[in-house]
Amino acid sequence: FLSFGHYAFGGQRGPSAEKIAKTHLEITQAADEIGVNNASFRVHHFVPQASAPMPLLGAVAATTKHIEMGTGVIDMR
Repeated sequence: FLSFGHYAFGGQRGPSAEKIAKTHLEITQAADEIGVNNASFRVHHFVPQASAPMPLLGAVAATTKHIEMGTGVIDMR
């Protein structure tokens, strides 16, 4: 799966980085359990909740057994 990670709409503050990380981790663990083979996370350099994907990817690697993970790079120029 590819998480596009829409965290806030219309100028809203949005959830905390901790909440987003926990949510992504729970989704990835469940995906691993049902046999999904890849989890990719979109990088948001200007969104505080997801500006650094490596801590999330490290947590995913530490808590799953089979799923591959990476970043989903989208160029919106």
